[in-house]
Amino acid sequence: MEFFRIKHDIPFMRYARVTSVVSALTFIAAVFFLVVKGLNLGVDFTGGTVMELHYTHAADVHQVRATLEKSHYTDATVQVFGTAQDVLLRLPVRAGVSSAKVSDQVLAVLRASDSGVHLRRVEFVGPQVGQELFNNGALALLVVSIGIMLYLAIRFEWRFAVGAIVATAHDVVIILGLFAFFHWEFTLTVLAAVLAILGYSVNDTVVVYDRIRENFRKMRKGSVPEVIDNAITRTLSRTIMTHVTTQLMVFSMLFLGGEILFYFALALTIGIVVGTYSSVLVASPIVMWLGISREDFARAEKKPAESAP
Repeated sequence: MEFFRIKHDIPFMRYARVTSVVSALTFIAAVFFLVVKGLNLGVDFTGGTVMELHYTHAADVHQVRATLEKSHYTDATVQVFGTAQDVLLRLPVRAGVSSAKVSDQVLAVLRASDSGVHLRRVEFVGPQVGQELFNNGALALLVVSIGIMLYLAIRFEWRFAVGAIVATAHDVVIILGLFAFFHWEFTLTVLAAVLAILGYSVNDTVVVYDRIRENFRKMRKGSVPEVIDNAITRTLSRTIMTHVTTQLMVFSMLFLGGEILFYFALALTIGIVVGTYSSVLVASPIVMWLGISREDFARAEKKPAESAP
């Protein structure tokens, strides 16, 4: 299905050098912020206390934050959880103070301000568990990346595998770099969004790659840039339809899902935008520069046998 059809191929590869320089500079900046500022890891990774509170009326999140800040709990994360009456608190580990004591103190502070608050559950995440979750998350990213490269190398050709893995790394690093730059909280839900973007971005890249492979067999007289430009142009309608419909769903979580889903949806939004860009203007130019040719996919036409004298 196509909402529109572009009659003339768009010369994407003509601007490949410019877009690649922009991508490289953005990638370097993201790495710089990751190294200098680092990720603002949530309680899931650093360890701490998670408290679920229930109010007899609609909770005022800003008032809860202000109350905690007055009691020197400035590092607490306050989120609406489920209904407007439920609040989720995340408190990092405090040196010399047990998690049980922290939860009792916080509950006492909140009850002094509002007697309508009740504790529904409290969970303690130790630093060791948090570190293990962080290590497992990094391992998951590595394993998924290796699996993607092997899949593409088997299905297509090693040049496509290199292009796809560079584009995927480009997407992931930029998402992490933005989270480091703006000091947004990086939690398990954000990690889940990053893993989802890995598959989402690769899917879009594979669609373009599949059309490039098909074009090499059809466009016998076209140059490599022309073949790639045609492939991207012909899949552009599908790309726009897919990303717009996906983004509409993500927007519903971003604006209506509350604070608990906000950073998850934000990571997906960044990944969709960056992933679309990288599939067209990062993965494809790399394949071209690595020297992909028609001979890699289609056998050269056999010359007609000379007639016997």
